[in-house]
Amino acid sequence: MADLLYLYKYAEKHHIDVDWFSLPVTPSLSVKLPDNSCAIGIDPWKMETIAEETVCLAHELGHCETDSFYDPTTGLPVKQKCENRADRWAIQRLVPRREFFRAVESGCTEVWQLADYFNVTEEFMRKAMCYYTNGNLAYNLYS
Repeated sequence: MADLLYLYKYAEKHHIDVDWFSLPVTPSLSVKLPDNSCAIGIDPWKMETIAEETVCLAHELGHCETDSFYDPTTGLPVKQKCENRADRWAIQRLVPRREFFRAVESGCTEVWQLADYFNVTEEFMRKAMCYYTNGNLAYNLYS
């Protein structure tokens, strides 16, 4: 199970530049540079918890590691495919399958319990739960 420090070290080891600066709209973003390397921008002032920063960094690393990038003119189906790839990569690092099922078997069954256990956000944990139980990332936000 990866934590925030591991993710920053992972980025450094894989030559992915991570910079902190104020972003106007989103808390984080990743870009593919002309030399085919990647860079990640994180706005720490938009994040209230370490769990939020962890999820954002893992998601952006997911874009870099799966080469899932798009531009503003890309259609929604392609954007969603790229976002799903990045989320799956992040889920597999932050909430490994075996550890997820071990946690559930040990009595962590509520979303908030699992999110606390893995130090991720509840929204991210809902995606992970759906991924491991249904095989996809779709979940009902209102349940």
